[in-house]
Amino acid sequence: MLPQIARVRAIEAEIPDVVTLVIEPERPFESAPGQFAMLGLPAIGEVPISMSGQQGDRLSHTLRAVGATTAALAKLRVGDELTLRGPFGRGWPMAELRGRELVVITGGLGLAPLRGAIRQALAEPEHHPFVRVLYGARSPGELLFDHELLAWQREHRHCKVHVTVDRAAPGWTGHVGVVTTLMRRKRLAPGSAYLICGPETMMRFVLREGERASVPAEHIWLSMERNMKCAVGLCGRCQFGPHFVCKDGPVFRRDQLGGLLGHEGF
Repeated sequence: MLPQIARVRAIEAEIPDVVTLVIEPERPFESAPGQFAMLGLPAIGEVPISMSGQQGDRLSHTLRAVGATTAALAKLRVGDELTLRGPFGRGWPMAELRGRELVVITGGLGLAPLRGAIRQALAEPEHHPFVRVLYGARSPGELLFDHELLAWQREHRHCKVHVTVDRAAPGWTGHVGVVTTLMRRKRLAPGSAYLICGPETMMRFVLREGERASVPAEHIWLSMERNMKCAVGLCGRCQFGPHFVCKDGPVFRRDQLGGLLGHEGF
């Protein structure tokens, strides 16, 4: 719970209004893919940001400048300091999914919380024999980690990446349509493990496609990015039915959510 000081070691401009801060905490920090941390600036505020990767002592957080705190974080420079608390929450069940084909379905900034899980699966082909990534963005200019998407398929024989955009642009020769259209191009195997993150509307339509393909609910995991504040389930800001997203999630197995997703009032 107590914050520690972290220093910005690199800043990567991703897409408009989105940056990745690579920070180095002053004390050892071990996280799992899918967990989040609280990043803060004195006199400005503190926000929960999912970790989009960890390499050695350095953590990556990908954020969009949408409020006072995230806008201030996005303006940091190499060498600047910020506060760090965490890690918090439950991440992707990578150990539990060993030996199974992974299907990652994501849209927009939802790729960031899944980036660590994809990296781990690609680094451990003996545990994850095949990884399929279905990623959708609004336009070609809003593709997150575009160079890494190419590298995942080019450098890893057990990985296939499929990308689609809602709106094409001059020179775009790839797929056009929402991410669920990619799901219909190849049969969804009920025995695979499905990792999903993105806007809730997108996730609801993805789940419908899964139901049509008879994918069991216990084979699907979702990351619920709700409005979190305290990170330990005390303030109630992120309550989702009987769950507190900050401590019970943000990753949930589909059958744990019942009929809450898309239900009015939740």
